[in-house]
Amino acid sequence: MITEGRVPHAVFKTRVRDESVDGPNPFRWEDKTTEDIFAGKKVVLFSLPGAFTPTCSSNHLPRYDELYDEFKAQGVDEVICLSVNDAFVMFQWGKQQGNKNIYLLPDGNGEFTRKMGMLVDKSDLGFGMRSWRYSMLVDDGKIEKIFIEPDFGDLCPTDPFEVSDADTMLAYLKGEKASGPSDPRKTFEG
Repeated sequence: MITEGRVPHAVFKTRVRDESVDGPNPFRWEDKTTEDIFAGKKVVLFSLPGAFTPTCSSNHLPRYDELYDEFKAQGVDEVICLSVNDAFVMFQWGKQQGNKNIYLLPDGNGEFTRKMGMLVDKSDLGFGMRSWRYSMLVDDGKIEKIFIEPDFGDLCPTDPFEVSDADTMLAYLKGEKASGPSDPRKTFEG
C-alpha cells in the first residue's frame, strides 16, 4: 500500500465531449495519464468502492461536491472521485447524482488502484475487485496526506466510512480538527 512518495504511473481510459463527433453521443475516447491528472496541480482524490452504491451515492460524492468551493479556497486545483468502474458508468452516475464540480475518474481496469495497493476483493458482494475507500491530498504528483479507512482487506464484512470523507480532508487542509464522527487524527497510514 502506497502511503507516501509519488502516485504511481497509470493510464485512465476516459471519454471527453467532442462536438466534432456526430450523433447523439458526442464523446471520444481519450487516454489520460497520472501525469496529466496530477502534474503541477494540488489535487484531492477520494476513492470509493463503486458508483451507484449506497454510501458513495448518499454521502461520499455529494459532500465533496457540496464543499467544492471550500476546497478551492484552500488552494486545491481539482477534486477527483476515482472508482474501479468504466467511463460510461461514471458518467451516468454523475448525471444521476447531479454532480457539478467533482471530476469522476474511471479506473475501469483497476490499474491505478492496484498500483496504489488499494485493490481489494469484494466478490462476496458480487463486485469483484474494487478500490478500498480512501482519500489523499496530492501536490504535483507527490502524496502529501492520505486517509485510509480501517479494516483494510479482502472480503471485509463492513464498509468503513470514518476518515475518507470530505469534512476530514477539509479540516486537514485548514489545519483543524474535524467535527463529528470524522477525526483527522484517525489516519490509518501504512
